Amino acid sequence: MNRRQFLASAAALAATSACPSRAQAAEKFRGFPASLLKNDPYIEKTPVPGYDWAPSSAYEAFEDMKFGARIHWGIYSIWHRGAESWPFLGMSFEDRQTYNNLYKTWNPAGFDAEGWMDVFKQSGMRMFAFTTKHHEGFCMFDTRTRVKNRANWTAAGGPAIESCDLSYSIMETPFRRDVVKELCDAAHKRDIKIDLYFSHPDWYDADFRPYVCHPFQVPSSKEWMVQVDLDMTQQRLGSHAVIVPDPTDAEVRRMMERHRAQLVELLTNYGKIDMIDLDMWLGPRVWPALRKTVMKMRELQPQVMLRGRGIGNYGDYYTPERVVPGSKEASDKPWFTIYPLGTDFSYEPDAAKYKGTQWIVHNLADAVAKGGGLQVGVGPDSHGEFHPEAIRQMKGAGAWLKVSGEAIYATRPRSGTLWSEGETVRYTRSKDSRFVYAILTEWPGTEIVLKTVQPKAGSKVNLLGSNAGLAWKFDSAKGTTIALPENLQQSDNRPCDYAWCMKLQVAGV
Repeated sequence: MNRRQFLASAAALAATSACPSRAQAAEKFRGFPASLLKNDPYIEKTPVPGYDWAPSSAYEAFEDMKFGARIHWGIYSIWHRGAESWPFLGMSFEDRQTYNNLYKTWNPAGFDAEGWMDVFKQSGMRMFAFTTKHHEGFCMFDTRTRVKNRANWTAAGGPAIESCDLSYSIMETPFRRDVVKELCDAAHKRDIKIDLYFSHPDWYDADFRPYVCHPFQVPSSKEWMVQVDLDMTQQRLGSHAVIVPDPTDAEVRRMMERHRAQLVELLTNYGKIDMIDLDMWLGPRVWPALRKTVMKMRELQPQVMLRGRGIGNYGDYYTPERVVPGSKEASDKPWFTIYPLGTDFSYEPDAAKYKGTQWIVHNLADAVAKGGGLQVGVGPDSHGEFHPEAIRQMKGAGAWLKVSGEAIYATRPRSGTLWSEGETVRYTRSKDSRFVYAILTEWPGTEIVLKTVQPKAGSKVNLLGSNAGLAWKFDSAKGTTIALPENLQQSDNRPCDYAWCMKLQVAGV
């Protein structure tokens, strides 16, 4: 064995020792739950030989983050007719044409990447996800790729494909600033991890027809798409679909070349990227080309975590949407719940529709207890500014995390069903299993009984944020009874609001 082989072997051994569960997962591959693979049944369940997922260190860092922001911002923020790009599909042809030209007037003078990151930092967020391109195809970054075919929705005789030559990006607006670069630069300064969202489908580029509700459908759509795609397209488009000729082989190649080139740009021009948040899917005819793109992404940044949407078991993580799973997930793949703080992931103008700091804290505790994390969805307005109420609620979560973050960050779930007791107690544990944290989402009164945890003899039970130890006693039939002193019965004397965390050194460790 030469020196290089020895060092490589030593590094592999060290990685295995540091994270044996992840190493075992790599050896005995377990993919995503079957329910998450139904959108792309054409993708092989076991990746091709030689494919590498992100390394153990990336999985470990992902599972340590726990809390972040999810920002949807694009030209849909100008009109704000509902959830991100989706209202486009129900617009009249005249409105679609106007919408596709909105970028020519967009100048979000209130955008401040440094200010955004300061808000996230003060909110206790360890990561952010940002929409580099949503389904409508507008790019929030300085892409050098070009769109060659697009829709003319008001053409004489009805909608038609027309030739064009533009990037359809933020650099062609009056603003002319690379939003993604400014956000990445600001995040790198603050050690906030970066997740760049990227939509596989593109409704502006006619080469991408007919995938995922593309408003241009084709005579052979049924041959290009899987059933879930056909069903969604029918549901979303209905009579609004326009039938145009099938894409040529040259258009399909150009589509996949542009798709790959944009992902290469995102992994080349913005420094270290921690996650790529792929969305939706394409189809069986182009999967071999997309698989090559995934391999290229791994080559460019081997440590990047890839969301599994559209790439099946080639992905590293997944994102339950608008719900925290009811129990621990039956997969070794890590996850973040993505949940809008307002009505949708894009801007919400009504302050009354933001769910509140308590909602953030309780859902964060619930997700983390089950082994996941929480991304709170917020969108800025057309000027690039978040609603003051959204900022207030997020910063409220940050104040709670300053007191209680030890029970959240870099923790792991307890085994089996031990993540909860009833509706109001959630558990986490330290990585070394020396400590268990009981997160109480309701104040229990003068005492609480924890049935599934036994403190180490002679140890202290602490309320995070308070220096005082809490008296406790253990009964094998009843569990651990913890007394809460009289002064804490007044809410103003408690170290935080919304939820309270007890730290217990456990027996047997």
